[in-house]
Amino acid sequence: MKIAVTGKGGVGKTTFAATLARLYADEGRKVLAADVDPDANLGLALGFDDETLDSIVPITKMRKLVEERTGANEENQFYRINPKVDDIPDTYSKEVNGVKLLVLGTVETGGGGCVCPEHVMLRRIINNLVLHRDDVVIMDMEAGLEHLGRGTTESMDQFIVVIEPGARSVQTYKNVKRLAKDLGVKQVRVVANKVRNEEDEAFVKAHIPQEDLLGFIHYNTEVMDADRQGKSPYDFSNTVKEEITNIKNIIDQGL
Repeated sequence: MKIAVTGKGGVGKTTFAATLARLYADEGRKVLAADVDPDANLGLALGFDDETLDSIVPITKMRKLVEERTGANEENQFYRINPKVDDIPDTYSKEVNGVKLLVLGTVETGGGGCVCPEHVMLRRIINNLVLHRDDVVIMDMEAGLEHLGRGTTESMDQFIVVIEPGARSVQTYKNVKRLAKDLGVKQVRVVANKVRNEEDEAFVKAHIPQEDLLGFIHYNTEVMDADRQGKSPYDFSNTVKEEITNIKNIIDQGL
């Protein structure tokens, strides 16, 4: 099972991705959570301590590793487009609460058409995670649609778009669905977060097709309390855990 969690910034992608990862780990599944967000905080939501998180360097920032695997450096602008990456998830991941975390980072230069060595590494690692590992892989993607433009996630089983009850989030879902279709990803589904009341639920139901809607996560100050204390929402809110468990059950049935 390979899932990419996407959506606008601040909608709760990381809370959802981390809790889903821990639910699968609690079942005894092998779970790898990949952080592909430049504002990487998936580790905190999984339950890592600050010292461990401070020691992690995103793969795309490991210049020596990128040079070693691709052959690219200041003197040599030619590089391998199929570098060896199959050892990277196990070598560079950290584990907590049964979940392996791999911080990939992102490519910040070159725009949507970047074909730089860092992008080659990123794409190869993601393809390896998707095609050649038997783990449950959950990717917390960067905000926006840049990753779709770069084509790094075309082999995912499904995209899950986390939205808020609002027109801009709905538009993001529509854009993701359109671009995912071009990449051959058949399933784009929606989790509505920060839902306050029945009016919010009605808004979401009116704008998201029933077959694409996985469920609701209601506005919950316990999530804010967990974030303030640097804790995993999984350990802080039974309500959030129960709501995401219900969503997970629907995901499992669909796959």
